Parts: sequence; structure tokens; C-alpha cells
Amino acid sequence: MAQGIGRRATLGLGMGVGLLAAPRLARAQAPHRLRFTLDWVIHGGYAFAVAAERGGLFRKHNLEMPINRGYGSGRVPVDVAAGTYDLGFGDLTSQLRFMAENPDRGLVCVAILYDRSPLSATVQMDGPIREPRQLNGKTLAAPEFDGGRQIFPVFASAAGIDLASINWMSVSPELREPMLVQKRADGITGFVTSTAMSLKALGMDRPQQRVFYYRDYGLDFYGSGLVTTRAVLREKPEAIRAAVAALTEGMLWAWRNPAEAVAMLKAREPLTDVAIEAERQQISFDELMLSDKVRQHGLSFVEADRLKRQIDATVDTFRLPNRPAPEAAYTDEYLPPRALRML
Repeated sequence: MAQGIGRRATLGLGMGVGLLAAPRLARAQAPHRLRFTLDWVIHGGYAFAVAAERGGLFRKHNLEMPINRGYGSGRVPVDVAAGTYDLGFGDLTSQLRFMAENPDRGLVCVAILYDRSPLSATVQMDGPIREPRQLNGKTLAAPEFDGGRQIFPVFASAAGIDLASINWMSVSPELREPMLVQKRADGITGFVTSTAMSLKALGMDRPQQRVFYYRDYGLDFYGSGLVTTRAVLREKPEAIRAAVAALTEGMLWAWRNPAEAVAMLKAREPLTDVAIEAERQQISFDELMLSDKVRQHGLSFVEADRLKRQIDATVDTFRLPNRPAPEAAYTDEYLPPRALRML
């Protein structure tokens, strides 16, 4: 059996996960307060967090934690390390790169909710680019803090792309997909959960998109996780424990109740296109959350060897001076019991 980092004993608790029909009454103790950021705009891939917030799970765990939109996975570790936020959700590879570049900032991942990486590059299906090496000499559009752009050098090394030949077009998040649709860029990078459905909303349906998943080129990386700092863990350990439990429970509830989760997203974000965001949420479940490991061990089962390969690829590609140990980069100490993380 595969061994997870700091593998915890399973407690004999019930496995049912669901929103409370009647959330518990407010407790006498002061609520746990945290500042929390996602890594992108609030869309179907984050309906689980909105469901946890609006459906009573934050209240159940005595948690006050407003959900803030983000501006790219590369930005999340920067903002968390700076103290702008106590907790962030974003791409683990971007977090690992920041840890290696800034070992004194005490960044640490406390849960991984997406077992598989969403990082990808997308081109037009009917265009001349049919394999990653044909990106050589081409123009790619992405925000500077976009996770796909931040980690593109690792993908380039694995896929045989001449990184120096790539012409980057720096754009705001809302202009990334239009650059590809208008053929002003040859391709874009990003999370497939963001790019695929945003392109579809602009008239480029998924069969018209050729997606190069980084994971298909030897990068079997963990996807997105919750990151904080050692300082926050010292100051607010129970708050982090509550946040991890609420968001984990929210993920499982949304997976079991996808339509209801998107309805909560619509209630919070009135401009939500329900059809688009429901499909985006399903992509998140199918492409990122579900895996054989998750089905067997539950959410946030982390294997030291797999995490080490992700760390080594990041450090070696960027020629970073420090190489975080897996047990320093990730801890399972703040996870709910395994029984509460099972599908």
C-alpha cells in the first residue's frame, strides 16, 4: 500500500459528508477569523468553496473567512507570505517554486484538494500546431502571474520546447482567451478549468481547442492546494484546522450535489452563466479531483516520492538554490480524519 506523508490513523467516524440542514447555533467562543484568497476569479471550479461559505459549513466550523478572488497562482504564495492573506488556494508547483526561492518565509501547504494538475497550454485545433515542440518561435498570451506561464519552463524542458524562442504576450486575465480567439496569439497558458470554458463562452467550443496538458509530458504533479505560513500555524492553528475541514467538506458536498453547488455560486455571483459554470465544475472534478489514489485514500493523500519528483523538477528547471524536503513543503497535521476525506 502506498504510504502518505505523515500518514495518520483513521478514526472511527462516520463517512457521511453534507451541508447542515440547520447549521449549529453560534458558539459562545469567538469565531476563527482568516483572510482567504483563491487563485482566480470565482467560477465553477470554486463552487465548492462558495457552497461551504453559503451552505453553513463555515458557520458549522465556527469560521469567519470571506472568499476573495485571485490574480494567478503565482501571486498566491507571494500574497500569503506577505501577510495579505492567511490562507490561499492555488497551484502547488507555484508554491514549491516560491518555497525554494524564499526558504525563510515559512510557506507550507496544509491540504491538496486537486490531486491532478490543471496546468496546460491551448492552441486552435484547426491551426498548424499539433504538438508542443511546434510552439517554438510562437507567441503565447497569459498574465504574468498565471500558473501555466509560471511553470511553462518545466513543461518546455519535458516537452522539448526551446524556451528562449517563445514570445510572451503579457495580458490581463480577461484578455487572455480573446487573444487566441482573435488569432493575435498562437496559444495561451493557464488552468484548463479557466481556459477551456472561457474559450467556449467566446465561441470556441472544446472540440475546437487543442489542449496540451503538462501532466501528459511526464509531469505527474499534484494540483492545487491550501497554503499558509508557519507563523500563521503558530498563531491560529485551530483556525487553519477549521478552514481545511470546511473546504474539504465543501469539496465533497459539491461533488455529490453539483447542481446545488452551482446554484449557490449563482446566488453569490449573479452574472454566472449556469451552463458554462456547471460544465467547468464537472471538468474540475473529472480532470483534477478524481484519481485512483483519491478513490482509494481520499482527498489530500500525499506520497513523499511523488511530491519529491515535483520538487526536483521545479528546482532543477529553475536552477534554484534550495530544495525543500517533502515534509517541509507539506504537512497533514491540519487535515480532518481520513474518514471525512473519502469520496
